[in-house]
Amino acid sequence: MSRGRSLELFFVDGTPDGILTAEIFGWTGHVLKAPRTRIAEALRRRQAQFTGIYLLIGEQEGQPALYVGEGEDVAARIRSHDVKKDWWQDVIILTTGADSLHKAHVRYLEARLVDLARRAGRVRLDNGNTPGGASLSEAAQANMEEFIETLGIVLPAIGVDLLQSGTRPDVGPSVELTEQVERFRLTTPRHGIDALAELRGAEFVVLKGAKVRGEWAGKGNWDFGYAAIATDLCARGVIDTSRTPPEFTDNYAFNSPSAAASVVNGRPANGRQEWKHHQTGQSFADWEEARLGVMESEEPS
Repeated sequence: MSRGRSLELFFVDGTPDGILTAEIFGWTGHVLKAPRTRIAEALRRRQAQFTGIYLLIGEQEGQPALYVGEGEDVAARIRSHDVKKDWWQDVIILTTGADSLHKAHVRYLEARLVDLARRAGRVRLDNGNTPGGASLSEAAQANMEEFIETLGIVLPAIGVDLLQSGTRPDVGPSVELTEQVERFRLTTPRHGIDALAELRGAEFVVLKGAKVRGEWAGKGNWDFGYAAIATDLCARGVIDTSRTPPEFTDNYAFNSPSAAASVVNGRPANGRQEWKHHQTGQSFADWEEARLGVMESEEPS
């Protein structure tokens, strides 16, 4: 069973859109995030002058864009070279609190993060060449992989999910025996839509093979970005539009039932009403209300 982790965020300016730092108890890593408008102040901070990795995040031609770099003095590296790039809006600097990373560490991390971003396919990489990485001992590689695994918790928590593809593995029989996984179904016969999804923790995962509309038919400005998600999934092949009807080629995690329902239907949709529990037929909203009622009745008086 996964253990809980404690993430400490410090808003340096006292505002959510300024400079912030992020650390996890027991983890040596240190994350510094800053908007470009505060880059001078950010680069004066002590950790910015350590050996580490940096991510430049912004947009190019309407697409999310990312540059991954490394340096033995990250601040100097950004000042001397990447400040010339005009497309980025935010920088994230990844170091350790005690400056314990060395050149081989950060070259390895740079190569791995570039590879993860390419595999995720959600961002336009501004790195012209694939970093060569570095030769590390087996123990050092294990340490760096643990560092990256923890980054997978920290970065999404501060609004950066460009390294995650959204695809999820199947839930095996051994997991089903120990964790309750609830399934829901959404059908719209006139459009050939027939989709299954699983509620896994905080994620609503549409399952591979789900038959969907495959095009965005919604109109107006009330799509909450769901049109862009649908278009991106089709472009990346997560939704195969060459099939009739189009279908998901992999399990894909959404952050809400409505996001999943909107992409499946190709229009804005109230997923809390349209997804039905595969056993009881209840809407997601009714199932959730019934579950809350059971939990309240089990509370000690």
